[in-house]
Amino acid sequence: MSFVGYRTFISLVALSPLVTLAQEPIIPTPQPPDLDSLYISEVEDAQGPAKLLHAEPLYIDLIRDLGARRGEKEWNLGFGLTDNLGYDTYQFLVEYEWAPIDRLGLEVEVPVTIFANQRDAREVVRPNDRVESLKTAIQWTFLVSEKAKTSLAIGYINEMLFPDLGSSDPMVTGNIFNPFLVAAKRWGDNFHTLLYTGPHLEYALSNGHLHHRYDANTSFHYMIPNTRNFVGVEMNASITASDFDMTMRPQMRLGIAENFLVGIVTGIPLDRENERFSMFTRLIWEPKHHKKHP
Repeated sequence: MSFVGYRTFISLVALSPLVTLAQEPIIPTPQPPDLDSLYISEVEDAQGPAKLLHAEPLYIDLIRDLGARRGEKEWNLGFGLTDNLGYDTYQFLVEYEWAPIDRLGLEVEVPVTIFANQRDAREVVRPNDRVESLKTAIQWTFLVSEKAKTSLAIGYINEMLFPDLGSSDPMVTGNIFNPFLVAAKRWGDNFHTLLYTGPHLEYALSNGHLHHRYDANTSFHYMIPNTRNFVGVEMNASITASDFDMTMRPQMRLGIAENFLVGIVTGIPLDRENERFSMFTRLIWEPKHHKKHP
């Protein structure tokens, strides 16, 4: 074999593995799943009508998830402390909410308030302890737009007001009428905004007086990827003919177990006219439900 032929033979031997590799099909490397999309799909793609995942504010919470599906239910226990000017307010509540049919949420809540004088308070008359009311509510989600990632709902809260503990007043002292509108939008997979607004009308049976105000509650949240945890802020504004009050409530929600969540809220009034700082904790338990759709 000549020298030129020998070089040609060696070149063909060296290139043969490359030729073989070129002929073999290329198998793409599998990509890891989008965890955010998987979690959102777990909520939105379950059997039933369309439902979007929205972050729900923790202080002024919704009656039920927007786009609720039949069979969903939830228990809430709330504990709060407010530093007022001259006394402290301790709040307790128990709340049960459920969806008897798709997109309709119902709620029953009993809040209790206990007051305690502060040590350095002078000439301050604190209110009396009381079971505040029996609160019943209804909420209907009338629009779920998957394309716009937006949900709209209307609802109504009715509160029968009770007298102070130990009082000789009638069992029911008044009633609160509170119709409301909810508008929520998710921006991408993790950012959430929500508006909860409506008039608040309080009727006193003793004198027939009707006190009214308008509430506008907005919230902004960031949901941690692949979890139910979020951080955000809730702004609670109350407007009357002669006054405007707003409280900023930074908050976070943590998932302790699959169906058990804890919400932690701080309250910072922008005008310390009647109160100072406050704290609120909400324990959320969602019993599992099994639902079949045709």
